[in-house]
Amino acid sequence: MKILKDFVHQFSTFSNNKDQERAFWKSLIYISLFSLFINLLMLAPPLYMLQVYDRVMSSRSQETLLFISLILIWMFLTLGILEYVRSRILAHTAFSIDQYLAPDIFSAIHKNALKNPEHANNQALNDLATVRQFLSGHAPFAFFDIPWTPIYLGLLFLFDPLFGWFAVGAAIVLIILALFNELSTVNLQKKSAESQYIASNMVNATLRNSEVIHAMGMEEQFKKRWKIQYQNALHGHSQVSQRSGLFISLSKTLRMLFQSLILGLGAYLAINNHITAGMMIAGSIIMGRALAPIDQIIGAWKQFVSARAGVQRLHEFLEQQHEEADHMSLPDPKGHIMVNNVVLKPPGSKNYSLKGLSFDLPAGQSLAIIGPSAAGKSSLVRAILGLWPLTQGEIRLDNTEIQHWNINELGPHIGYLPQDIELFEGTVAENIVRFGKNNHKKIIMAAQLAGIDAMIRHLPEGYDTPIGPGGSILSGGQRQLIGLARALYGQPKLVILDEPNANLDRQGEKALNRACQKLKALNTTLILVSHRKKILQNVDKILLLKNGSLNLYGPAWKVIAHLMGRKTNVLPGNQKVTQMTAVNSNRRKSSTSQVTMNSNTEKKPAVVTTENSDNQQKSVAMEANGSKRYIPAGVASKALNEANKRIAAVLANARKGETTSGTDDADVKPIKQTQATSEKVASINKNSISRAMEKTISEAS
Repeated sequence: MKILKDFVHQFSTFSNNKDQERAFWKSLIYISLFSLFINLLMLAPPLYMLQVYDRVMSSRSQETLLFISLILIWMFLTLGILEYVRSRILAHTAFSIDQYLAPDIFSAIHKNALKNPEHANNQALNDLATVRQFLSGHAPFAFFDIPWTPIYLGLLFLFDPLFGWFAVGAAIVLIILALFNELSTVNLQKKSAESQYIASNMVNATLRNSEVIHAMGMEEQFKKRWKIQYQNALHGHSQVSQRSGLFISLSKTLRMLFQSLILGLGAYLAINNHITAGMMIAGSIIMGRALAPIDQIIGAWKQFVSARAGVQRLHEFLEQQHEEADHMSLPDPKGHIMVNNVVLKPPGSKNYSLKGLSFDLPAGQSLAIIGPSAAGKSSLVRAILGLWPLTQGEIRLDNTEIQHWNINELGPHIGYLPQDIELFEGTVAENIVRFGKNNHKKIIMAAQLAGIDAMIRHLPEGYDTPIGPGGSILSGGQRQLIGLARALYGQPKLVILDEPNANLDRQGEKALNRACQKLKALNTTLILVSHRKKILQNVDKILLLKNGSLNLYGPAWKVIAHLMGRKTNVLPGNQKVTQMTAVNSNRRKSSTSQVTMNSNTEKKPAVVTTENSDNQQKSVAMEANGSKRYIPAGVASKALNEANKRIAAVLANARKGETTSGTDDADVKPIKQTQATSEKVASINKNSISRAMEKTISEAS
């Protein structure tokens, strides 16, 4: 009873519903009152038998028999109505607990999965279902009826002390059987439930990885591992059933025996004129009613043990959950990320994955997080999103700690594509809209932003195509792109993509690059985690992690230059990089070096410039057809020499009356100038020079 009381109190506290706690205890009071009248009416059969044998049989009065029979019928009708109402009240109470608590437990198990991924499961909901099924059945009525056992035994003492002591002895024997049943099955039941839980988790794990298991012939190995736990659970259930069955059989047999023996005892007392014949029959019925709750408890003991274990686990689970304070609504975020001295230990791990990270990412800028495997990249992403609690430090979004945001209000402004993409059973549109209210314009806009609108329209039912559990009908690349569209839905202000191109082909990568460029145009803060170099062209800054520590951080091209071995003043560790310069003391000190080639046109097809200031060569800007790229200073002279050679080759062909295709330096094919005008020649040569310059810039960058 104490466990149930603590559980109900914890339930009302967790669900923040004190009215529900009061309603629960009020229901128990009503059930107890109904049990009072039901047990009083249960005295009708023995009283009826007492009147029949002692009055009707002796007086042979038919009128008396008729009236007491009508009274008995009325009492049994009342008893049936009270039994029905009592069962409805208890069932309603059970369903109310489930209805009020299930949504909170659903949220709690998801929060628990973030804090303790190794213990992520839905056991709490299963326990709640077990408790509901037990409370809505007939087994609990035995616990409401058993307080009446002493009253029935007291009535037997009024008939005759021998009657009373015989019934007390019978009750003690049945209670001893119930205790033995509890002691012999409780540990077995617990171990069996644990083995069943492990076996169930193993089946779920194999189902999630069924393709790998089948492809590599691992089914037999997993079957053996599963079979061990399953056999343990089966053996435990078998032992519990055998022992419970033994005690249930003994209980029923002994109860019937005691009811028969009390008739013999009553006959003995009646022969000696201690009681009447009616008392003999009534005493047998009353003792049967006194022992019935004990017998019912023994019969329902297995259900009771399961429900009790469920209540205990739920009580422990709810105690571990900390009530979260309601956060004040804040203005829509702009996307400014500040990370200050962050130390992180992943849930369930003993090692730190992040060690004193600090950096600042202004709103609207893009950042690429790179580094070797197990460097802490995904841990940093989870910390920024507030998925994992920090051991030390703080992460702020627009000067507010990430934990202080209302997640329901912040969520629509966040786009997240995890490393392991998980789509949910439903349609393509439902997954993109995050299973919220359909907004067709925003859905199509997100798909277009991700570059998959045409792909979705080619699916069998377009946006309304069911994708199956986990997106099973889609390819890996399609799942990743739909996950990208989901992340971009509603044009969030902060988008975090963890290995977004892991499953993409060339076309998918192009779509991803275009999406990144569009996000920059929309002033969206973008954080990318990737190992591929192509995607780094779209970011403003790069952060290099090694062993959980910040190794490099700064503008993208300067970090790349440093990684290529060029001399820059990229600051290591957690020092904020404000300016990166390349020292070039061996080069000529000139304010501007410019190479310009023009083929009789006003617009310059290609320009290469370098800028120097006080022997500190800041950058090399190479421009072709309006496209400018900044190249490390150490590469500049080689690029200029290569450009001059290619341009000289183009001009040499032009002087011979030929033009070049300019598509490939290794395969320059002359084109005869048969009927072309000088303007056309100049245009062709200009394009050839531009293509040569573009290739030089591309190779240099």
